[in-house]
Amino acid sequence: NKKAFVELLFWKSPAAVCEMTKGYSSLQEGEGTTQIRVPPWTPQQEQELRELYWKYKEVEGGDIIAAILAHLPAPGRTRRQVVKQLVRM
Repeated sequence: NKKAFVELLFWKSPAAVCEMTKGYSSLQEGEGTTQIRVPPWTPQQEQELRELYWKYKEVEGGDIIAAILAHLPAPGRTRRQVVKQLVRM
């Protein structure tokens, strides 16, 4: 590619450099990416989260999010995901 030098002017990730050197579309789907998709909240999970929030909201001196995470039936959710979902709701 005669215009590849223009791409060198911009910051690249290791995956982008690999694509440039081996040819575009050389990476398989999902390869070279570090981001993991967060599964969306289902309506049932949102309802459970809402109920847990109202249950532990009034507890004094306790960490509400830690209590919610301990009793959340869907494992694998992080503290940040729970806080973000609560703010969104």
